[in-house]
Amino acid sequence: MNMFKLSTAAAAVSLAASTVAAEELRLSHQWSNQDIRNQVAQMVADEVAAADVDLEIKIFGSQSLFKAREQYTPLSRGQLDMTVLPLSYAGGQQPAYNLTLMPGLVKNHDHAARMNESPFMAALEEKMAEDDVMVLVHGYLAGGFAGKEGCITNPTDIDGLQTRAAGKAFEQMLAGAGASIASMASSEIYNAMQTGVLDAANTSSSSFVSYRIYEQVACYTPASDVALWFMYQPMLMNKSTFEALNEDQQAALLAAAENAQAYYLEEAKKEDAASADVFRDAGVEIAEMSQADFDAWRALAQETSYARFVEETPDGQALLDLALAVE
Repeated sequence: MNMFKLSTAAAAVSLAASTVAAEELRLSHQWSNQDIRNQVAQMVADEVAAADVDLEIKIFGSQSLFKAREQYTPLSRGQLDMTVLPLSYAGGQQPAYNLTLMPGLVKNHDHAARMNESPFMAALEEKMAEDDVMVLVHGYLAGGFAGKEGCITNPTDIDGLQTRAAGKAFEQMLAGAGASIASMASSEIYNAMQTGVLDAANTSSSSFVSYRIYEQVACYTPASDVALWFMYQPMLMNKSTFEALNEDQQAALLAAAENAQAYYLEEAKKEDAASADVFRDAGVEIAEMSQADFDAWRALAQETSYARFVEETPDGQALLDLALAVE
């Protein structure tokens, strides 16, 4: 073989290699391998690999590629292909996203599933499209309350307590109920309770268990038939990156995403019940929020968190009305 043919062959090999490299997608998230959100990502990656469409999804967990709150901007710029992200983290870029962590907007997991298919979500997806972002997998996770001395089911229970809340809107509502707010990451709740800094906390079911909060509290109010705390945590993708894939690759991704979404919903439901079992086994009292309790919290949220959201957000009232319209 002469030198020209050799260099042509080498160029062809190099071109083929770059084509393969172009079909690798990078997915970033903040959680460990055991977390449900990583399992959802892994499920999509595995099913896409099994579809044999020359597409690989490489997962970078535990903030190894981008910090937890710094993933949306690189995603929108095409520097990152995919992420699993609490959308409210990007509330600074799109204030409308703050509605995805708002007290009392979502009552239970089935209601959350209806939110995902509603005009409210379509309006949010329009905002995402402005940033060149699209949803692959919808998902909400729930959470509850834990009290060091007593149970928290009603706004009157939190009055005078030093409390950690998950998210700005929850802080506004709990302050409205007379709580003093201590802002911190969920990973710091255990130590804050142990040292007497916190009397109560509000976070996700999975965080309550993974950070062993059951060792520090007397009572736990998990998400059950009604729950205040729901946080939208979808798998997102850069829209231009998706549109640049071939038809087979797009179809494989969408099919995998559909299966992952069904799995996410079922596992999210299980997490709440499992967390209650863990606390019960640790000797912690389990409380339940009634519909009357929920209604009292929501009335308070309307005066505090909802009012502030509408004040601070262009088209905030229209978006809030869309969310409240989902039965």
